[in-house]
Amino acid sequence: MQIVADENIPLLDEFFAGFGDIRRLPGRAITAQDVCDADLLLVRSVTRVDRALLASSRVRFVGTCTIGTDHLDLEYFAQAGIAWSSAPGCNARGVVDYVLSSVLTLAEREGVDPASRVYGVVGAGQVGGRLVELLQGLGWQVRVCDPPRQADEGGDFVSLETIIAECDVISLHTPLDASTRHLFDTARLAALKPGAWLINASRGAVVDNAALRALLPQRPDLKVVLDVWEGEPQVDVELAALCQLATPHIAGYSLDGKLRGTAQIYQACCRTLGVPEQVRLNDLLPTPWLSEITLNGSADPTWVLASLCRAVYDPRRDDADFRRSLVGGAEARRAAFDRLRKHYPMRREIDGLRVRVQGDSGQLAALVRALGGTLA
Repeated sequence: MQIVADENIPLLDEFFAGFGDIRRLPGRAITAQDVCDADLLLVRSVTRVDRALLASSRVRFVGTCTIGTDHLDLEYFAQAGIAWSSAPGCNARGVVDYVLSSVLTLAEREGVDPASRVYGVVGAGQVGGRLVELLQGLGWQVRVCDPPRQADEGGDFVSLETIIAECDVISLHTPLDASTRHLFDTARLAALKPGAWLINASRGAVVDNAALRALLPQRPDLKVVLDVWEGEPQVDVELAALCQLATPHIAGYSLDGKLRGTAQIYQACCRTLGVPEQVRLNDLLPTPWLSEITLNGSADPTWVLASLCRAVYDPRRDDADFRRSLVGGAEARRAAFDRLRKHYPMRREIDGLRVRVQGDSGQLAALVRALGGTLA
């Protein structure tokens, strides 16, 4: 069996070597000729997989080690009888860590208490749903907009207009399709509350980047965090300079999330081929660099919140690395964008952090549980 895979997918040999020969290629460079003799195609979000790529191939299974599927032509897969799988939820915790740490960074810079803000989450799927649960666990005010879920479930959802009118912090977690492209257009961006914070860690085109670039010089009160960009790996350098935090599509790039994505695709492939699973992710996860933290029960909860989040992930490092890459010509910047992603440093999730609280502090214990840490 022949396997073509994005070279940035981790643990390829460990999970897939038993199926056959693996050919690794840069995800953006995979062509129809590359896959003509392949049986399995394994990708990430940067490879467009459609009729043009697969029509002359014998590929019968496509796996994307990502939550999103907007780069897959699922209608063609159904017509051609090609089995496929994504990895829903694989990097959700990493994105939640990114959003929360970004909020804490903005709060520090603005000198505000993050608990005093009203949060709006647009899209409450795997990522947005976990973010809502965490924010509510912290006791913060949250509004949630998710029209598909509202139609299916009813419940306490609000309109996008309500989010824009009432929320001080808006975090976007929608898939990209015709209904969400430029969801935040010129009019909606202009309607943001004074002093609002906008965070996009979903897909770049959910926000009209040109409109945002035009607006920000006129609205210096707005604070923006962008991890995703229209046209990436080409990035609007002027827009990046106007953002408080700018990163190269790495919000979900925790090691745990990437390995979990590979494991989920392996499991789906085993089901498709009708073979038993031989490999387990838990046997392959490395020991975290930071596995346990001890806190005094009298510690200030606000300090504990910031310390625990930053001990696991601090977005300021990624922001600095990204800004240093935005030099030279367009091709150099494109290459730098992919290089930052390919050589991304090890980063773990807060789920794997054990926290020991010395003394009796129910407040700190509740905080640790809300964050998703494990009480030792």
